[in-house]
Amino acid sequence: MLSITYAALFYLATAILVIGVVRKIASYAGTPAPLLIPTTPAPTTTTGVVLRMGREVVLFESLFKSSKWTWIFGWMFHAALALALLRHGRYFQQPVWTLTALVQAFGTYAGFAMVAGLAGLWARRFLVDRVRYISTPSDHLHLALLLAIGISGLTLRFVAHTDIVAVKAFMLGLMRFEVMPLPADPLLLLHLTLVAALMIIFPISKLLHAPGIFFSPTRNQADTSREKRHISAWAAALEKK
Repeated sequence: MLSITYAALFYLATAILVIGVVRKIASYAGTPAPLLIPTTPAPTTTTGVVLRMGREVVLFESLFKSSKWTWIFGWMFHAALALALLRHGRYFQQPVWTLTALVQAFGTYAGFAMVAGLAGLWARRFLVDRVRYISTPSDHLHLALLLAIGISGLTLRFVAHTDIVAVKAFMLGLMRFEVMPLPADPLLLLHLTLVAALMIIFPISKLLHAPGIFFSPTRNQADTSREKRHISAWAAALEKK
């Protein structure tokens, strides 16, 4: 019954995550951009826009320019999260892919950097007046959830070990729509519950900035206001009438 319950939970969470994110992306893509509003200084070519977006996604360029401390904690968290996710890929791969095998050593300790980054970002919401003023309960809950996932994962890795072979068998079974026995380890169950909760709230939270950044007109537009007239699709349709 425990295995069936968690299998159902992860199927539900995955469906909500995928459908929710796809619907949000479709909404972003269909939102009109009637004005040319790239944040200057902005590139004037498509290649320049791609390079700028790459620097923004990988290096958090604008955040670095605005706040060095926030950049340090933010980049630390996101980079560590990426490594941790890659490391967890081994639970869904048989045999394990080469890239996943290569990041195992780094991913193991990335959890500490992830927790440190989250702690810094959360402290910022208490210690910086202007940030504390605009922080909402959901901001604190998101950080608390991510921090709880990181701490519970580190505890499973270094303190209260669980049967990772059985965990991998369970995850591989889910991919084959086959329910395998899941260890009745309270800390493991807590960790999995928190992960499922994150998957469920992701499409309706501020965490959706992950795909949203690619649809930001301040970042994905070229500064060509002097070279050509910017006109949205609906305005062009009206002009043709």
